[in-house]
Amino acid sequence: MIIDPHSYAESFIAEDAIKVAARARGVEIGTRDVTQGAGAYLAFLAELLNAQSVVEVGTGSGVGALWLLDGMLKSGTLTSIDDEMEHSAIARIALTEADIAPARFRLITNPVMEVMTKLTDRAYDLVIYRHNPEDLTYAISEAARILRSGGVFAIDNFFGGGKVSDPAQRDPKTIALREAGKAIRADSETWRTSLIPVGDGLLLATKL
Repeated sequence: MIIDPHSYAESFIAEDAIKVAARARGVEIGTRDVTQGAGAYLAFLAELLNAQSVVEVGTGSGVGALWLLDGMLKSGTLTSIDDEMEHSAIARIALTEADIAPARFRLITNPVMEVMTKLTDRAYDLVIYRHNPEDLTYAISEAARILRSGGVFAIDNFFGGGKVSDPAQRDPKTIALREAGKAIRADSETWRTSLIPVGDGLLLATKL
């Protein structure tokens, strides 16, 4: 059987049993999690950045947190924000099963934009956004504030299920993703931008 290149790339780095179990818990309650391929890439990126402080907006089942912590410095701290208590609860199960020390992560359950405003200026190496696309304008501004120079802002699921590249698709979430991409790409004084076709699209923007 011939496997298409995207599927081959997605499965190239396998998930361990703890990530598989976390993903299954997420499916049960309807979380939208990082794909296997995108998770592996984000772990790779965290390692390239020697990431000490990372923010994840949209905790989901905790699969993304597990991938990120794989790549971060062992002394690093992940701040993962979600507005659903059930998401944070199952993510905590995953992190406990993985024997992640409590000092290495903060799970915050509050309105995500409210939390982002309280994060420290220029203190973070990597910010991953996996939440409501309609909040992206605000999230981009906050990411620019809290990232250090050379830090990276990543929008996961940027393709919006394949809708973003189709101009006929005009629902609010698709428009929000499309406009966010245009805004980041146009702001060349703040960001150096790349879009890679891993998972459901990963838009990457390095803060200049």
